[in-house]
Amino acid sequence: MTAADLLLGVLFLALTSYALFGGADFGAGFWDLFAGRARTGSPQRRLIEHAIGPVWEANHVWLIFTIVLLWTGFPTVFAGVAATMYIPLTAAALGIIGRGAGFAFRKTSATLARQRLFGAGFAFSSLVTPFFFGAVAGGIASGRVPPWTAGRGAVLTSWWNPTSVATGALAVGGCAYLAAVFLTFDAQREAPALVPTFRRRALWAGAGVGVLAAAGLLTVRADAGGLADRLWRPLPASLIALSAVAGLASIALLALGRYVAVRLTGAIAVAAVLWGWAAAQYPYLLPPRAGYSGYSGSAGSVLQDVAATPAVMRATLWAVLVGVAILTPSLWWLYRLFQTPVRPSSATDADGER
Repeated sequence: MTAADLLLGVLFLALTSYALFGGADFGAGFWDLFAGRARTGSPQRRLIEHAIGPVWEANHVWLIFTIVLLWTGFPTVFAGVAATMYIPLTAAALGIIGRGAGFAFRKTSATLARQRLFGAGFAFSSLVTPFFFGAVAGGIASGRVPPWTAGRGAVLTSWWNPTSVATGALAVGGCAYLAAVFLTFDAQREAPALVPTFRRRALWAGAGVGVLAAAGLLTVRADAGGLADRLWRPLPASLIALSAVAGLASIALLALGRYVAVRLTGAIAVAAVLWGWAAAQYPYLLPPRAGYSGYSGSAGSVLQDVAATPAVMRATLWAVLVGVAILTPSLWWLYRLFQTPVRPSSATDADGER
């Protein structure tokens, strides 16, 4: 295994972390959009704010980390993606900004009209941002993004095509599913009356994601046959099967009321899709459109060809190692603080008075 392989693995781990933690935050905004009118939807929105309020900014660390690793370790790939996909990437960046502003300003707004305005911005941005990220992934996977050395790809059809639309819709559905699963567990502790609501939404979202995944495979077969062929190789096919099994297990666990275990199976179901994509595409970071099934031609985006110099790769890996040693305990402590129920002090008497 080379330094480039190691760095690519770290990059996909960071991308997976963003898909899970950031994706759940986006999905919370999705359910905020469908929570109902101001009064009837208030309990759901309070739970959503309680669940994501302490950590919603921290989750973007994974996105920044992914971008920096791609830029440092695989600069021609970064340049190719940025040059071809600047429309959806800009839209996603604006969505992140609008989502954060809407979430922050709604909490401090004194009037109902302003709360609705900023709440709509938060919810709408949470819906469209994962779609644009998914569309970028679909364009890359279907071979529509050339490396920088081969020129710029089509700035519109690279992300507005059947595969990108299918993966964008799957990204939105996956975020909604993750959020519903996580919110069911949070509701069990913070607002038990909302457990049936989010449990039902998680079940429907899980079924919907399954339908979207099946439709996506059919779309990929029609639009990007080479990618479809690669997905049925042993390792990618095994990961796709793992995702399906984990999804079915999640539905069963939800039906049984096992809200802790379903968080793990739900995460596996989403993560396995990402890693199945990675396994199908390897060793290409930007697969060629022509001859995709056999990986002939356009050899400029093979992993070893687009990696930075060995000295840069080694320095980056050492920096990542130091950063992980610092960041991981901090994030673990952050999540532990805000996921641990508050217990009354032992010095407090039964009436709540000291």
